Amino acid sequence: MRLLPFLLASTLLAAPGEQRVPADPLRLKASISYAEMEAFLAEVARPGLITVTEEGRSVEGRAIRLVRLNRGGAKARFKAFFYAQQHGNEISGKDAQLCLIRAIADKPALLPEDVDLYLMPMVNPDGAEAGRRTNGAQADLNRDHIRLLQPETRVLHAVARRILPHLAVDSHEFTRDGKDWDAKGWDCWPLITMDGLNVPWIPAALRREALARVESARPVMAKAGYAYTRYTVGGLPPLDEMRPSTTEVDDGRNSLGCMGTLSFIIEAGTRRQPGATQDLPARADAYTRLYRHLLGTAASRRKVEALCEAARREPLPAYLPTNFFWARLDGPAPTVKVTERATGKVLEIPAPGLMTDLVVKGSVPTPRAYVIDAAAADTFKALLDRHGIRYALAGAAPIRAERCRLLRVEAGYDDLYGRYENRQIVARDPVSGHAFPEGSLLVPLDQPLARCAIGILEPCLLYGLYSYRDFSTLALPDGTLPVWRAF
Repeated sequence: MRLLPFLLASTLLAAPGEQRVPADPLRLKASISYAEMEAFLAEVARPGLITVTEEGRSVEGRAIRLVRLNRGGAKARFKAFFYAQQHGNEISGKDAQLCLIRAIADKPALLPEDVDLYLMPMVNPDGAEAGRRTNGAQADLNRDHIRLLQPETRVLHAVARRILPHLAVDSHEFTRDGKDWDAKGWDCWPLITMDGLNVPWIPAALRREALARVESARPVMAKAGYAYTRYTVGGLPPLDEMRPSTTEVDDGRNSLGCMGTLSFIIEAGTRRQPGATQDLPARADAYTRLYRHLLGTAASRRKVEALCEAARREPLPAYLPTNFFWARLDGPAPTVKVTERATGKVLEIPAPGLMTDLVVKGSVPTPRAYVIDAAAADTFKALLDRHGIRYALAGAAPIRAERCRLLRVEAGYDDLYGRYENRQIVARDPVSGHAFPEGSLLVPLDQPLARCAIGILEPCLLYGLYSYRDFSTLALPDGTLPVWRAF
């Protein structure tokens, strides 16, 4: 971590009287580039309020900046971490954060004294400069939260572990006017959407609070005049499947949620068709309103602090859900709003394909630890070190453990349940005493990052590490996986 040196920023900023980064997002003229961000952050950094640090470097060598805003000193006990532009061509979250920094720099009283606010406006500066989704290694950063192969995601996780925030927000954009929508003559209705963490082994109180915050934002955004709903992905109404955000841990929202953080994803809607009206100022303003809504009141912040602290102490469940997916319980078909492109009218379309309920299909007993066979120890040491997960040598004494064998990885899309490709199908052998070779590793689950360890190491997950070929090839010829479940 390095403090940002003072830069002579005048050549990169707008002319006097015209702020390139305004306090009011509605005054944005265009998205802020990497160079403009660098100059702006040098301009606004000041002791006792705004600290700017370099937390690492991107694949192509650009600085990854963290901005800390704190005017309460030690009184600022509520830690919030907002990060943006994991996908380089998704810009409005970054612009909203920079405008928020300007607003607080101009009027520090906007930041409550009990809030310790951390912003990482541009996680992927290489993708941002190139105007593309991926980083300099052509990797999708929001699919790199299990392996942490990319420097940008390693920086993000290192910061999150150091801060251990009570609140985290991952900031993205989606397309409102894709080809499927064009064929219907519709646009996707919401300007901005939000969803919360949802992995079933994250404590239920955190998951309930996240969904409550998603719902309580509706009147806030309606009052501001912004079309808002819970974030969904999938096809179009009436019959295509639509569902809330993914339930896997290989994204920012759920991976930080496993740390005991109230974690969200916000997605603003952008239009990409040629000639489409652009609305960056409105998207950035809508983002800012959701950020402020999530920061809440002093009373709501105390509630979130207590929920996070309780979640970090809560014992693991007796059984781990390993196979779960979105469905819809019995009842009337919901409706989805769309905008008729020709008239601008908002239509309510029946959507029996909208899945609203998370269903657990299969579970396994929770182990007390994982044992990693010595043959794969070096690979897993590097992985565990990247995540900050504690491990030790397993020792010579036999350990009661359960072997798992990889039967296959199903590469195709699951049309029956509407699930992604690369499902790992395993078989479990009975628990028995097993003497592991010297150099094997023991990863205990009585540690602060136990839920993170489960998301990374649990071999029975339908979606997990062995979806990736660099780990599936570690299986022995009979399918034996290097990670055993110890009891």
